[in-house]
Amino acid sequence: MMKQWKLKEIVLMSIFGVVFAVIYLLFYFFGQGLRNFLTPFGLAPFGYEIIFGIWFIVSIIAAYVIRKPGAAFWSELIAGTVQVLIGSPAGPRLILTAAIQGIGAEIVFLATRYRNFSLHILVLAGMSAAVFSYAWGWFFSGLAALTPGLVVTTLAVRILSGALLAGVLGKYISDQLAQTGVLRGYALGKERQEKREKSAS
Repeated sequence: MMKQWKLKEIVLMSIFGVVFAVIYLLFYFFGQGLRNFLTPFGLAPFGYEIIFGIWFIVSIIAAYVIRKPGAAFWSELIAGTVQVLIGSPAGPRLILTAAIQGIGAEIVFLATRYRNFSLHILVLAGMSAAVFSYAWGWFFSGLAALTPGLVVTTLAVRILSGALLAGVLGKYISDQLAQTGVLRGYALGKERQEKREKSAS
């Protein structure tokens, strides 16, 4: 899978993974605060669900920018591994969690044969990561103990969060980076350059 990759693409994916590992860890603590805030209102189960999509965003950004098989999976795995190394309270199991989330996103890009990176595909990838992560959480994070009503609503909120915070926000951040010119050597940057040249001709 990695034979198609250039060294600079591997380096960029690794940078994304490390940067978002820090961001992910910060959001872990933010989620704790949000959960505590919502507890008096009986909404504690939604504390993390509202922001859960942020934990899929690196897979969307890496796939959208680099457009190579494995970008979504490996970037998410790197982010999860680095989180553990810098002291995430979630512990080593987070690495497997990250892998499953990465697979959830990767499978959508695989279904397009890595030819479609439109907004709706990025949104679907974020939603797929949400479903995969929820299925994992069902067995290992106590989600099975929730009432049927809470299962439906928390899953719906997580899927929406994946669509917006991973899919839509991931595309926006990537496009903003591409506008600066720093991604001109990568697939997204080349695509934007080609569009500019066509519009100028």
